[in-house]
Amino acid sequence: MKDSGNEIDVLIAGAGPVGLAAAIELGSRGVRCLVVERNDRVGYAPRAKTTNVRTREHLRRWGIADRLREVSPIPRDYPSNVVFATRMTGPRLARFENALNGSPARNDLYSESAQWVPQYVLEEVLREHAASLPGVSISFSTELASFKQDGGGVTSELKDLSTGKVEQVRSAYLIGADGARSLVRDAIGATMTGDRAYSRNYNIIFRAPDLASCHAHGEAIMYWMINEELPSLLGPMDGQGLWFFMVTKLANDIDPASVDPVALIRQGTGLHDLEIEIVGKDPWVAHKLVADRYEEGRVFLAGDACHLHPPFGGFGMNMGIGDAVDLGWKLAAALQGWGGPELLASYEAERRQVHERTIAEAVINYGVLGNQLVRPGLEDPGPLGEATRREVGEIIEATKLREFRTLGIVLGSRYADSPVIVPDGSEPPPEHFMLYVPSAHPGCLAPHLWLNDGSSLYDNFGSGFTLLVTAGETQQAAGFAAVAEHLGIPLTVLAPGDRRLPARYAARFALIRPDQHVAWRSDALPADAAELLARVTGAIEKGAVAPVSATAA
Repeated sequence: MKDSGNEIDVLIAGAGPVGLAAAIELGSRGVRCLVVERNDRVGYAPRAKTTNVRTREHLRRWGIADRLREVSPIPRDYPSNVVFATRMTGPRLARFENALNGSPARNDLYSESAQWVPQYVLEEVLREHAASLPGVSISFSTELASFKQDGGGVTSELKDLSTGKVEQVRSAYLIGADGARSLVRDAIGATMTGDRAYSRNYNIIFRAPDLASCHAHGEAIMYWMINEELPSLLGPMDGQGLWFFMVTKLANDIDPASVDPVALIRQGTGLHDLEIEIVGKDPWVAHKLVADRYEEGRVFLAGDACHLHPPFGGFGMNMGIGDAVDLGWKLAAALQGWGGPELLASYEAERRQVHERTIAEAVINYGVLGNQLVRPGLEDPGPLGEATRREVGEIIEATKLREFRTLGIVLGSRYADSPVIVPDGSEPPPEHFMLYVPSAHPGCLAPHLWLNDGSSLYDNFGSGFTLLVTAGETQQAAGFAAVAEHLGIPLTVLAPGDRRLPARYAARFALIRPDQHVAWRSDALPADAAELLARVTGAIEKGAVAPVSATAA
């Protein structure tokens, strides 16, 4: 680590999942971090409940995927199903099994299945791990009051909210992971553009230990209740009777504060005799907003500070953790001296396209809620009611499939036209919301595989770059590895000897980045290894040199 002369390397504003993920990504690479959070603990925001496949893979890389399973209040064998019904007491309309790829069954497409777990549980696991890393400190009840930057770093004023004391801290970089009302975003002059206030919604957390035994729809992570009276959602937060209840698209003339939340739950579910204890209430508004820029000098935005969208599809928190990973390894590279100026510039170039594609999908999902699925006579008895329910069930199966079969979004996003990705002239795989086609096309996530020894291919990647030799031995890449070592670039050469790899990667060699995306691939090693490494680490500008040529290995 180069000594920048600053007290710490990176100051992170916000100890939500994004800020904590950034601290882990940086801290695991030896970077000195301070995380400041104005609240007095993690766990104030229970909205997110889906830790998706890609985020779980990051947890695996950090060594805490099993820990989240261990502490989850949702039993491991709880089915990842989604049920649509008129009410909890009414007939079922549709059912999706293995929604969001939550089944623990092994799948060759990924190393970790998704997990239905409250956000505050994930945050505590992230906090625990971040705090265990040397060089990472977390200060709660501490607010970033202001900052200014110069060519050598960022000087920030931090206010202790319990004492009022203000102190200065000097860092090389600052990450604004401080949420939708980001002070950091405002301070760098970035503005959110897009569509504001699609509609108002109301989230209620409540305890009802008897609820699970009061209906016949079976276990599920979400129950969508489609009725004219109160379209709403319901789902478990633990296995002991803690639930969330969400009223979608609340009428503008209704003030949530004036409505009895117990009455709302009984009205929507049809469980009028259910004993209910209200734990929390959270009115919220859906937006579709993206910052016009994600950085200014040494200051970067991540998570809700630079993108907001409706939560349907479970993308938001997970996308923010993806921001933290992309930014984290690049900041570490810059601080350690092997990352060039184009590497940090690639953060916005890469993540913005992921945000725009994913947000568009979330907006599509939000366009078909229970409010749009209701039909007159849906709850009527007799043949007409049955026919109406069949019709609505068919609409649900056709339109909501894309919300619960999302692997094409979760794993299929690629970094097209990135300045630190070297194209190979091949056609990229097709983009589809549901269908994920594993591809080593540069910019894509490296295709996964379970190896014969039972390990994930990802488990064998190094923490820096990995040169994957799909056919042959590691000795073939000895010269390439020597160049990387001379340049101070962390590189692992991996030759698993699995005969499925050449077809899966469509090349003999693939250079995998620290975030497991493919930076380059070819059937031959480059004639100038230093030039290729300079390109993928941002030491030279895109287009500044001729395309990387290859030489036979």
